[in-house]
Amino acid sequence: MKITADRSRCQGHGMCEALLPNVFQIDKSGKVQILVDQIPAPDHPDAELAIESCPVQALHHPPP
Repeated sequence: MKITADRSRCQGHGMCEALLPNVFQIDKSGKVQILVDQIPAPDHPDAELAIESCPVQALHHPPP
């Protein structure tokens, strides 16, 4: 699974990082950074929750 981030929308709430700190990190500029190219299968449910929980909808699946 792959997730992309629209850093221009990110406001650094950190909900994604709280759910999956091994996948998401809020960097020094206060924007989300995705730490992995592919999200491991065991983390898929939490990754989906991160997408749904983002208050500014900065996370999404890339278009096919």
